[in-house]
Amino acid sequence: MKRRLFSTVLALTALAACADSPARPYIPPTPTNAIGTLMQISVVDRNNGIELPIYFYRGEYWVAGRPGARYAIRARNVMNERIMAVMSVDGVNVVTGETASTGQNGYVFSSRERGDITGWRKSDSQVAAFQFASAGNSYASRTGRPDDVGVIGVAMFRERMPEPPPPPVVPYSRRGEYGADREQREPSSSSMGDARAKSSADSAVAAEAPAGNLARPQAAPSPSLGTAHGRRENSYVGKTTFERARSSPDDVVRIRYDSRENLIAAGVIPPEPPPRWTRPNGPSPFPGSDSGYVPDPPRRY
Repeated sequence: MKRRLFSTVLALTALAACADSPARPYIPPTPTNAIGTLMQISVVDRNNGIELPIYFYRGEYWVAGRPGARYAIRARNVMNERIMAVMSVDGVNVVTGETASTGQNGYVFSSRERGDITGWRKSDSQVAAFQFASAGNSYASRTGRPDDVGVIGVAMFRERMPEPPPPPVVPYSRRGEYGADREQREPSSSSMGDARAKSSADSAVAAEAPAGNLARPQAAPSPSLGTAHGRRENSYVGKTTFERARSSPDDVVRIRYDSRENLIAAGVIPPEPPPRWTRPNGPSPFPGSDSGYVPDPPRRY
Protein backbone atom coordinates (compact mmCIF):
# COMPACT_ATOMS: atom_id res chain seq x y z
CA MET A 1 0.00 0.00 0.00
CA LYS A 2 2.77 2.45 0.83
CA ARG A 3 4.59 1.64 -2.41
CA ARG A 4 1.47 2.43 -4.46
CA LEU A 5 0.95 5.82 -2.76
CA PHE A 6 4.59 6.71 -3.26
CA SER A 7 4.29 6.06 -7.02
CA THR A 8 1.18 8.26 -7.23
CA VAL A 9 2.95 11.18 -5.57
CA LEU A 10 5.85 10.97 -8.02
CA ALA A 11 3.49 11.00 -10.99
CA LEU A 12 1.60 14.06 -9.78
CA THR A 13 4.85 15.89 -9.12
CA ALA A 14 6.05 15.19 -12.64
CA LEU A 15 2.78 16.45 -14.12
CA ALA A 16 2.98 19.65 -12.12
CA ALA A 17 6.54 20.26 -13.25
CA CYS A 18 5.49 19.86 -16.90
CA ALA A 19 2.59 22.26 -16.50
CA ASP A 20 4.79 24.95 -14.98
CA SER A 21 7.51 24.68 -17.64
CA PRO A 22 7.59 27.76 -19.93
CA ALA A 23 6.62 27.44 -23.59
CA ARG A 24 9.42 27.25 -26.13
CA PRO A 25 10.07 30.77 -27.52
CA TYR A 26 9.36 31.45 -31.20
CA ILE A 27 12.52 31.55 -33.29
CA PRO A 28 11.99 33.43 -36.58
CA PRO A 29 13.54 31.96 -39.74
CA THR A 30 16.94 33.24 -40.80
CA PRO A 31 16.61 35.88 -43.55
CA THR A 32 18.20 35.36 -46.93
CA ASN A 33 19.80 37.85 -49.32
CA ALA A 34 18.51 36.68 -52.73
CA ILE A 35 15.56 34.71 -54.11
CA GLY A 36 14.61 33.27 -57.50
CA THR A 37 15.30 30.21 -59.65
CA LEU A 38 16.31 31.38 -63.14
CA MET A 39 17.80 34.56 -61.68
CA GLN A 40 18.83 35.46 -58.14
CA ILE A 41 17.13 38.73 -57.18
CA SER A 42 18.21 40.93 -54.27
CA VAL A 43 17.85 44.55 -53.10
CA VAL A 44 21.07 46.50 -52.50
CA ASP A 45 21.51 49.56 -50.29
CA ARG A 46 23.66 51.73 -52.54
CA ASN A 47 24.91 53.87 -49.62
CA ASN A 48 26.94 50.96 -48.24
CA GLY A 49 26.74 48.33 -51.02
CA ILE A 50 25.16 45.72 -48.72
CA GLU A 51 22.34 43.44 -49.86
CA LEU A 52 19.32 43.94 -47.62
CA PRO A 53 18.09 40.88 -45.70
CA ILE A 54 14.94 39.35 -47.22
CA TYR A 55 12.46 38.10 -44.61
CA PHE A 56 9.85 35.43 -45.37
CA TYR A 57 6.61 35.98 -43.47
CA ARG A 58 3.21 34.37 -44.11
CA GLY A 59 3.95 33.46 -47.70
CA GLU A 60 5.58 36.77 -48.71
CA TYR A 61 9.10 38.18 -48.94
CA TRP A 62 9.92 41.53 -47.30
CA VAL A 63 12.85 43.96 -47.07
CA ALA A 64 13.23 46.91 -44.71
CA GLY A 65 14.04 50.20 -46.43
CA ARG A 66 15.48 53.38 -45.00
CA PRO A 67 13.78 56.68 -45.95
CA GLY A 68 16.10 58.70 -48.18
CA ALA A 69 18.38 55.77 -49.04
CA ARG A 70 19.09 54.92 -52.69
CA TYR A 71 18.77 51.26 -53.66
CA ALA A 72 19.23 48.96 -56.64
CA ILE A 73 17.62 45.74 -57.84
CA ARG A 74 20.45 43.23 -58.31
CA ALA A 75 19.83 40.37 -60.74
CA ARG A 76 22.20 37.49 -61.43
CA ASN A 77 21.45 35.04 -64.23
CA VAL A 78 22.22 31.52 -62.97
CA MET A 79 21.37 29.83 -66.29
CA ASN A 80 23.59 28.99 -69.26
CA GLU A 81 21.27 30.92 -71.57
CA ARG A 82 19.88 34.41 -71.98
CA ILE A 83 17.04 35.45 -69.67
CA MET A 84 14.74 38.44 -70.06
CA ALA A 85 13.64 40.20 -66.83
CA VAL A 86 10.60 42.48 -66.87
CA MET A 87 10.94 44.62 -63.73
CA SER A 88 8.39 46.72 -61.89
CA VAL A 89 8.50 48.96 -58.82
CA ASP A 90 5.26 50.03 -57.13
CA GLY A 91 3.34 48.54 -60.04
CA VAL A 92 5.21 50.63 -62.66
CA ASN A 93 7.50 49.24 -65.38
CA VAL A 94 11.01 50.55 -64.65
CA VAL A 95 11.91 50.81 -68.37
CA THR A 96 8.79 52.26 -69.99
CA GLY A 97 7.00 53.92 -67.06
CA GLU A 98 3.75 52.16 -67.99
CA THR A 99 1.50 50.43 -65.49
CA ALA A 100 3.38 47.15 -65.23
CA SER A 101 2.45 44.07 -67.22
CA THR A 102 4.48 40.93 -67.86
CA GLY A 103 4.20 41.40 -71.63
CA GLN A 104 6.20 44.66 -71.65
CA ASN A 105 9.86 45.42 -72.32
CA GLY A 106 12.60 44.53 -69.87
CA TYR A 107 16.30 43.81 -69.51
CA VAL A 108 18.10 40.88 -71.17
CA PHE A 109 20.87 39.19 -69.19
CA SER A 110 23.45 36.99 -70.88
CA SER A 111 24.47 33.62 -69.49
CA ARG A 112 25.73 33.98 -65.88
CA GLU A 113 25.61 37.80 -66.15
CA ARG A 114 24.99 39.99 -63.10
CA GLY A 115 23.76 43.58 -63.13
CA ASP A 116 22.31 46.27 -60.87
CA ILE A 117 19.20 48.15 -62.00
CA THR A 118 19.61 51.47 -60.19
CA GLY A 119 16.64 53.55 -61.32
CA TRP A 120 13.83 54.46 -63.67
CA ARG A 121 15.10 54.29 -67.27
CA LYS A 122 15.09 57.78 -68.85
CA SER A 123 17.18 57.07 -71.98
CA ASP A 124 19.90 54.74 -73.26
CA SER A 125 22.38 56.59 -71.05
CA GLN A 126 20.51 57.84 -67.95
CA VAL A 127 18.20 56.72 -65.14
CA ALA A 128 16.40 58.46 -62.27
CA ALA A 129 17.66 56.78 -59.09
CA PHE A 130 15.47 54.47 -57.00
CA GLN A 131 15.15 56.14 -53.58
CA PHE A 132 13.05 55.11 -50.59
CA ALA A 133 10.59 57.85 -49.67
CA SER A 134 7.16 58.24 -48.12
CA ALA A 135 4.37 56.60 -50.10
CA GLY A 136 2.91 60.01 -51.00
CA ASN A 137 6.20 61.11 -52.59
CA SER A 138 6.64 57.93 -54.63
CA TYR A 139 6.74 58.11 -58.42
CA ALA A 140 3.65 55.89 -58.66
CA SER A 141 1.62 58.14 -56.34
CA ARG A 142 2.74 61.32 -58.11
CA THR A 143 1.59 59.84 -61.44
CA GLY A 144 -1.83 58.84 -60.08
CA ARG A 145 -1.13 55.12 -59.38
CA PRO A 146 -0.86 54.74 -55.57
CA ASP A 147 -2.60 51.36 -55.20
CA ASP A 148 0.48 49.14 -55.59
CA VAL A 149 3.12 51.19 -53.76
CA GLY A 150 5.51 49.06 -51.71
CA VAL A 151 6.34 46.11 -53.99
CA ILE A 152 9.16 45.08 -56.35
CA GLY A 153 8.44 42.55 -59.08
CA VAL A 154 10.61 40.64 -61.56
CA ALA A 155 9.06 38.41 -64.25
CA MET A 156 11.62 36.15 -65.97
CA PHE A 157 11.36 34.63 -69.43
CA ARG A 158 13.47 32.00 -71.15
CA GLU A 159 14.43 32.50 -74.78
CA ARG A 160 12.90 30.50 -77.61
CA MET A 161 15.65 28.42 -79.14
CA PRO A 162 15.77 27.78 -82.91
CA GLU A 163 14.17 24.52 -83.93
CA PRO A 164 16.64 21.82 -85.02
CA PRO A 165 16.65 20.91 -88.71
CA PRO A 166 14.48 17.94 -89.72
CA PRO A 167 16.22 14.56 -89.77
CA PRO A 168 17.45 13.29 -93.14
CA VAL A 169 15.06 11.10 -95.11
CA VAL A 170 15.99 7.43 -94.85
CA PRO A 171 15.31 5.35 -98.00
CA TYR A 172 12.50 2.84 -97.56
CA SER A 173 13.76 -0.70 -97.03
CA ARG A 174 11.50 -3.45 -98.35
CA ARG A 175 13.48 -5.98 -96.39
CA GLY A 176 12.47 -4.30 -93.12
CA GLU A 177 8.81 -3.71 -94.05
CA TYR A 178 7.61 -6.06 -91.37
CA GLY A 179 10.85 -6.27 -89.47
CA ALA A 180 13.03 -4.22 -87.14
CA ASP A 181 12.85 -1.03 -89.23
CA ARG A 182 9.12 -0.77 -88.58
CA GLU A 183 9.66 -1.17 -84.84
CA GLN A 184 12.18 1.68 -84.86
CA ARG A 185 9.81 3.99 -86.74
CA GLU A 186 6.91 3.40 -84.35
CA PRO A 187 7.26 4.86 -80.85
CA SER A 188 7.01 2.36 -78.07
CA SER A 189 4.09 2.45 -75.68
CA SER A 190 6.41 2.87 -72.71
CA SER A 191 7.98 6.06 -74.15
CA MET A 192 4.50 7.45 -74.90
CA GLY A 193 3.48 6.70 -71.35
CA ASP A 194 6.53 8.52 -70.02
CA ALA A 195 5.67 11.57 -72.14
CA ARG A 196 2.09 11.58 -70.84
CA ALA A 197 3.32 11.28 -67.24
CA LYS A 198 5.74 14.18 -67.71
CA SER A 199 2.99 16.34 -69.24
CA SER A 200 0.61 15.62 -66.37
CA ALA A 201 3.35 16.30 -63.81
CA ASP A 202 4.10 19.67 -65.41
CA SER A 203 0.42 20.65 -65.33
CA ALA A 204 0.18 19.56 -61.70
CA VAL A 205 3.10 21.78 -60.74
CA ALA A 206 1.51 24.73 -62.48
CA ALA A 207 -1.82 24.11 -60.74
CA GLU A 208 -0.25 23.98 -57.31
CA ALA A 209 1.46 27.38 -57.55
CA PRO A 210 0.00 29.44 -54.64
CA ALA A 211 -1.21 32.99 -55.10
CA GLY A 212 0.38 35.76 -53.03
CA ASN A 213 -1.37 37.31 -50.07
CA LEU A 214 -2.20 40.93 -50.83
CA ALA A 215 -3.17 41.92 -47.29
CA ARG A 216 -1.19 44.80 -45.77
CA PRO A 217 -0.33 45.17 -42.08
CA GLN A 218 -3.02 47.04 -40.19
CA ALA A 219 -0.78 48.81 -37.69
CA ALA A 220 1.71 51.32 -39.13
CA PRO A 221 3.65 53.28 -36.50
CA SER A 222 5.52 55.20 -39.23
CA PRO A 223 4.55 56.33 -42.77
CA SER A 224 4.66 53.57 -45.39
CA LEU A 225 7.50 53.62 -47.91
CA GLY A 226 7.47 54.02 -51.67
CA THR A 227 10.09 54.62 -54.37
CA ALA A 228 10.74 58.19 -55.46
CA HIS A 229 11.94 59.51 -58.81
CA GLY A 230 15.47 60.40 -57.69
CA ARG A 231 18.23 62.42 -59.27
CA ARG A 232 19.57 61.62 -62.75
CA GLU A 233 22.52 59.23 -63.04
CA ASN A 234 24.49 57.81 -65.93
CA SER A 235 23.57 54.25 -66.88
CA TYR A 236 24.27 52.89 -70.36
CA VAL A 237 22.34 50.14 -72.10
CA GLY A 238 21.96 48.80 -75.64
CA LYS A 239 19.07 47.26 -77.55
CA THR A 240 18.71 43.64 -78.63
CA THR A 241 16.04 41.26 -79.90
CA PHE A 242 14.57 38.55 -77.72
CA GLU A 243 11.86 36.01 -78.53
CA ARG A 244 10.18 34.53 -75.47
CA ALA A 245 9.81 30.78 -75.27
CA ARG A 246 6.22 31.28 -74.10
CA SER A 247 3.89 34.16 -73.30
CA SER A 248 3.65 33.53 -69.53
CA PRO A 249 6.68 34.06 -67.26
CA ASP A 250 8.86 31.10 -66.35
CA ASP A 251 9.42 32.57 -62.88
CA VAL A 252 8.12 35.59 -60.95
CA VAL A 253 9.76 37.16 -57.89
CA ARG A 254 7.72 39.47 -55.67
CA ILE A 255 9.38 41.39 -52.83
CA ARG A 256 7.43 43.80 -50.65
CA TYR A 257 9.12 46.56 -48.66
CA ASP A 258 8.39 49.04 -45.88
CA SER A 259 10.18 50.79 -43.04
CA ARG A 260 11.82 48.70 -40.37
CA GLU A 261 9.47 50.12 -37.71
CA ASN A 262 6.40 49.02 -39.67
CA LEU A 263 7.80 45.54 -40.34
CA ILE A 264 8.57 45.07 -36.64
CA ALA A 265 5.03 46.18 -35.73
CA ALA A 266 3.58 43.75 -38.30
CA GLY A 267 5.64 40.83 -36.97
CA VAL A 268 7.76 40.44 -40.10
CA ILE A 269 10.99 41.32 -38.27
CA PRO A 270 11.39 40.12 -34.66
CA PRO A 271 11.76 43.03 -32.21
CA GLU A 272 15.17 43.68 -30.77
CA PRO A 273 15.59 42.49 -27.17
CA PRO A 274 15.46 45.23 -24.52
CA PRO A 275 18.81 46.35 -23.09
CA ARG A 276 19.97 44.14 -20.24
CA TRP A 277 20.33 45.57 -16.74
CA THR A 278 24.01 46.07 -15.95
CA ARG A 279 24.73 44.52 -12.61
CA PRO A 280 27.14 46.36 -10.26
CA ASN A 281 30.59 44.99 -9.71
CA GLY A 282 29.53 43.62 -6.32
CA PRO A 283 31.46 43.16 -3.10
CA SER A 284 35.13 42.24 -3.24
CA PRO A 285 36.26 39.19 -1.29
CA PHE A 286 39.63 40.85 -0.49
CA PRO A 287 39.07 44.61 -0.21
CA GLY A 288 42.12 45.18 2.00
CA SER A 289 45.70 44.21 1.63
CA ASP A 290 46.80 44.25 5.34
CA SER A 291 47.97 40.89 6.53
CA GLY A 292 47.58 39.73 10.10
CA TYR A 293 44.99 38.22 12.37
CA VAL A 294 41.35 38.99 13.07
CA PRO A 295 41.04 42.02 15.42
CA ASP A 296 38.25 42.45 17.93
CA PRO A 297 35.22 44.49 16.85
CA PRO A 298 34.66 47.91 18.51
CA ARG A 299 32.50 48.05 21.61
CA ARG A 300 28.78 48.71 21.17
CA TYR A 301 28.61 51.10 24.15
